[in-house]
Amino acid sequence: MGGDHGPSVVVPATLELLRSNPGVSAILVGDQAAVGEQLTRVPAEIKARCRVHHTTQVVGMDEAPAKALRGKKDSSMRVAVDLVKAGEAQACVSAGNTGALMATAHYVLKTMPGVDRPAIVTTLPSQTGHTLMLDLGANVNCSAENLLQFAVMGVEVARVLYDIAEPSVGLLNVGTEVLKGNQLVQDAASLLTASDLNYHGFVEGNDIYAGTTDVVVCDGFVGNVALKVTEGLATMISQFMREEFSRDLPSKAAALASTHVLKALRRRLDHRRYNGASLVGLQGVVVKSHGSSDIYAFRHAIQTAMVEAEHDVVGQIGGRLEQLLGHAA
Repeated sequence: MGGDHGPSVVVPATLELLRSNPGVSAILVGDQAAVGEQLTRVPAEIKARCRVHHTTQVVGMDEAPAKALRGKKDSSMRVAVDLVKAGEAQACVSAGNTGALMATAHYVLKTMPGVDRPAIVTTLPSQTGHTLMLDLGANVNCSAENLLQFAVMGVEVARVLYDIAEPSVGLLNVGTEVLKGNQLVQDAASLLTASDLNYHGFVEGNDIYAGTTDVVVCDGFVGNVALKVTEGLATMISQFMREEFSRDLPSKAAALASTHVLKALRRRLDHRRYNGASLVGLQGVVVKSHGSSDIYAFRHAIQTAMVEAEHDVVGQIGGRLEQLLGHAA
């Protein structure tokens, strides 16, 4: 029920995924009437794998997480997470309030043994394919131990989503030289160097999109700023391109001649293909979709959750944490 579009995007995206994945079923959590409107003229075979779980409350996009946690126990968000906790669902996907989703998932599912704080990880395009980056805003203040845990979780997500045998890890810093950076990154670098992870060393902001490492680790303050700067820059470049290609007749002719290249470029940079940020470190799979997602983007978020559930990313992270940090999984 959350996000900018609610059932009008979530339901069609789910149905599309079910059509191409016959072994998957879905629980649509929300208002029965609103969700039901989107289920008319659905083939019986698809409808048999898709049930509605009625709820009476909705968490507002600007609602305080604490208020949502205490007062919205029958919200679509809370019930969806509860279903994961109960084992009725293997993953939860929501386009709703990020803070409320993190607070709810943390409260209901709890963190894994060996994890102090959950983190938000997402995939970004790079010159070599993909880069996973975390934390993107869940933890503004972090310790060196938190950053080590983030690295472990990022590595396992990269392993599951992209089948990389030994994902490389970079620690985001103001320079690549070993003496650069504040005490936090210096301490985290020491822990990462002593670990059995494939630690590359310090990376800078430009390395994220160069694809220097498979995983980039940072605290939530830095990560969120970097992500928002990226989104703003991408929007500005797209706007500038539209303005220049429509400026005059020769520009329009050039745009027409470049249609094939522009379409290919648009596809490579299409942020919708990378929709779906995972809340890692929890004892369950929870994926956050962008609130403004359309059907294509939301389907990608569900796809991410499906793959993580199929490959037991939670168990994979737990096993690596036990091996690396000596915690009982």
